[in-house]
Amino acid sequence: MARYNGEQCRICRREGCKLFLKGDRCYSDKCSVTRRNYGPGDHGQKRSKLSEYGTQLREKQKTRYFYGVGEKQFRKYFEMASNKKGITGNNLLQILESRLDNVVYRLGFGVSRAQARQLVTHGNIEVNGKKVNIASYLVKPSDIISVRETKKDNPVIKENAQKGATRPIPEWLELDSEKLSGKVIRYVNRDEIDLAVEEHLIVELYSK
Repeated sequence: MARYNGEQCRICRREGCKLFLKGDRCYSDKCSVTRRNYGPGDHGQKRSKLSEYGTQLREKQKTRYFYGVGEKQFRKYFEMASNKKGITGNNLLQILESRLDNVVYRLGFGVSRAQARQLVTHGNIEVNGKKVNIASYLVKPSDIISVRETKKDNPVIKENAQKGATRPIPEWLELDSEKLSGKVIRYVNRDEIDLAVEEHLIVELYSK
């Protein structure tokens, strides 16, 4: 399935909640969900009742868009989660949170996951001292994620770091704002993920 390249705010309105796809705009009065809290299009205000399948599908799509993951990659993560010990839904969200682009965003180096993904693919980030330009790279506890020494003067990264200083850092991460680096202390717990999703519906969808 191809990546969606249309207006990002339409996605949030379609899902009926903020997915924080536009960075600072999502926290301002300009947020489309705040201004127009109904679906996009001519029939957006006439939401029909979803079937069981439709509800499951919407939960899956919401989660995909939140993390910026394609359908093929998302299914791969589900298979990984199914093969791990524990609750499959929790495992799935834990894997998604462990993506490098998400961690870069959580550390405040990017104002959105899309921008964080761009920083990674453009070679601005390193993990344990080695450049990693794969946004889907999965980090693990004790990994050190940092801005490469040659990229620390990047005005975008410096500005993001200043803005990010006011944003709370998840407890499973540790940030050194002066060195522009962070450490993964442990894997994230379910109650620390700020996405209003019923992951058991995703499990039910893929288990059919």
